[in-house]
Amino acid sequence: MNHSLPVPDALRSALAGLLDGLPPSQTTRAVDRLISHYRGVVPTHAPVLRDRSDVAAYAAYRMPATFEAVRSALGALRDATGEWTPATHTDVGGGTGAASWAVAEAWEDAEVPVATTVLDWAEPALAVGRQLAEASGLPGLRSARWERARIGPALALDGADLVTVSYVLNELTPEDRRSLVDAAAGAATGAVVVVEPGTPDGYARVIEARDRLVAAGLHIAAPCPHSAACPIEPGTDWCHFSARVSRSSLHRQVKGGSLAYEDEKFSYVAATRFAPGPASARIIRRPQIRKGQVLLDLCTAEEQLRRETVSKRHGALYREARDAEWGDPWPSHPAEPGS
Repeated sequence: MNHSLPVPDALRSALAGLLDGLPPSQTTRAVDRLISHYRGVVPTHAPVLRDRSDVAAYAAYRMPATFEAVRSALGALRDATGEWTPATHTDVGGGTGAASWAVAEAWEDAEVPVATTVLDWAEPALAVGRQLAEASGLPGLRSARWERARIGPALALDGADLVTVSYVLNELTPEDRRSLVDAAAGAATGAVVVVEPGTPDGYARVIEARDRLVAAGLHIAAPCPHSAACPIEPGTDWCHFSARVSRSSLHRQVKGGSLAYEDEKFSYVAATRFAPGPASARIIRRPQIRKGQVLLDLCTAEEQLRRETVSKRHGALYREARDAEWGDPWPSHPAEPGS
């Protein structure tokens, strides 16, 4: 799943314009604080993004990676749901709108643009999100509604075909996390997508969300090939994936890196109100290519983990395995939705 397309030029351009005139030292200080925040314990009593400089730093530092992670999760959702297209979308805790950019791009060819509402409790993030959206060239984004809302147990969500909750649960108390996932499940008439950092803690939050979505009557569409309990024994491992982020010169400058890319590790779950066509198996580790064979670590529809060895004698399947990526369905042709 790390074979991502480049971040859209419109997003790169919008982010570059966002930092125009902002002193580099101010941006660097904000980025350093944000790095400490995302690697540490997150306060839950106030928005993380405090002012416009924080938001600009966040957008340059994190938005391309968040966009890629959500784009990958939406790609898996689309694989499992065929021609299903959401008409409405609520981006909960959407901040500057990375998930909304991913949704607008995923269904860019829809006859009617997806109508998006972005909810966040940080007004500076919403203001910057609006500015970036206006520069997007994507009709669904340019017409999006940006509304201030306290993300917590009192949050009331209107019904929407698709609800996304990306990189939000880490900022909430355990009680607020549960309330938010339940609210998303209740509001979604089509699908819910939850994305978190690809850490053991991020995976634990995703698994908790997954269990609550299933308990609310939704079906798991991705990444899991089933809606039963995760076969990973708690505390022994965690399920996560990787999305490759192509860095612009601006991105390298803000993040202090020299490589032309980085790999964003993330965990996610996509669940649907209707019966999807999930993968028959999912590759959950980077494939190991050996002489004449490929080793694939799989999560299977039989609700278990399995290592499969694909050798040259398997012909076309072997060639497919050599091209397979971490996070891909296996084999690559998914079942028909509802089958």
